[in-house]
Amino acid sequence: MDFLLHNGVTVLGQWISFAELAGQIFALAVVFLAQRRTLWTWPVQVGATVLLFSVYLSAHLGGLATRQIAILAISIYGWWAWSRRSDPVYGVVVRKGRLGERLAMIGAFAIGTTAMALVLDALNASWAPWPDAAIFVGTLVAFAAQGAGLVEFWLVWLVVDAIGVPLQLSSGLYFSAAVYIVFAGLVVHGWWSWNRTAKQVRTAPSGVTTASA
Repeated sequence: MDFLLHNGVTVLGQWISFAELAGQIFALAVVFLAQRRTLWTWPVQVGATVLLFSVYLSAHLGGLATRQIAILAISIYGWWAWSRRSDPVYGVVVRKGRLGERLAMIGAFAIGTTAMALVLDALNASWAPWPDAAIFVGTLVAFAAQGAGLVEFWLVWLVVDAIGVPLQLSSGLYFSAAVYIVFAGLVVHGWWSWNRTAKQVRTAPSGVTTASA
């Protein structure tokens, strides 16, 4: 891993480590795969977490580094959950979240961000504890909702992207910032695709889908 962190390429005058380059490419691939509701989403995510953990740890972004560990655990859950929610017509069965689920997502984001920011600040684990914490918690909320097949997870990712771009730029991780911008475009398309599929599943005749609960 040291080789990947300390060696890299220069793009448009900005040096990018191989670890950051490969990790962010894998992360982009995850969004692309998630749009298509394929189980390959999760093993590719595992590869991204390993690489980006080392990148963020070296950049003294404790929240972003710690979230990779949590993402790894959620990826295992997502892999298991998606394997149970497959459908021969629609792929992974997706749906819009209920009001209670949406409120729970908002509450988890607000409370979790506050708690994580205070921890990062107390431990001096991040030079930007609040945005660092918001990205950490938002990522967990998004992946948990993704694993449950909720369309709203894409909207959580938009919030994470909006916070992440300026933080990455301020950290000197210019390639990662550019990737976050690309993420935003993919996220908008993903939300549209999942929302359309959720409507199709909801209006399909009885007996068409075979997904387990």
